[in-house]
Amino acid sequence: MFVRHLGIAAWAIVAFPALVHGQVASAAAASPKVILPASQQIVAAVLPAPVDLRPSATVLGYRPDGTLATLRKGNGPLVCLASNPANAEFHVACYHRSLEAFMARGRALRAQGIQGGEVDSVRFREVRSGVLRMPRSPAVLYSLTGKPDSFDPVAGTAKGARQLFVVYVPNATAESLGLSAVPAEGTPWVMFPGTPKAHIMFVPKM
Repeated sequence: MFVRHLGIAAWAIVAFPALVHGQVASAAAASPKVILPASQQIVAAVLPAPVDLRPSATVLGYRPDGTLATLRKGNGPLVCLASNPANAEFHVACYHRSLEAFMARGRALRAQGIQGGEVDSVRFREVRSGVLRMPRSPAVLYSLTGKPDSFDPVAGTAKGARQLFVVYVPNATAESLGLSAVPAEGTPWVMFPGTPKAHIMFVPKM
């Protein structure tokens, strides 16, 4: 999932797994886990998004066999991703539809067995060669990350899950944005400056 800063940056690395820059496309290869009904996956997936944008979001989630599919086609600006049942933690994310090509490519690469920083190495090469397109204007991502039992399907809430907000500004730098590249609670900072996935980080609590 970042440039490794010391101290409080470690929380950001944990809270923003490489998903978000994209989750694995299939959970089938992992140990079998309970896959929630599509209706419950949809409720959970849209939780990070602003309330007014939830009903119109497109939602990607998991079929009973563990493969990723479109659970709901929306006409709004956001794509929301349900928590991967193959992962140890609860993690859902919603991002602007202009980021879907970048996110989908990350999922595809991980499904092929490519992991860690190599995923971004491949995507960066493809962006710079024109094969993979990034948004031309700032694009948002919202996420919630917590313990496996964070989501309560009855209440439709994710108790204790940590919030994270990101605005992608491809190739931006600390200088071009007037932001620091050093993480700090209560103020935004830029991560991956000067790269295709440069983004402004907003972490409400660390």
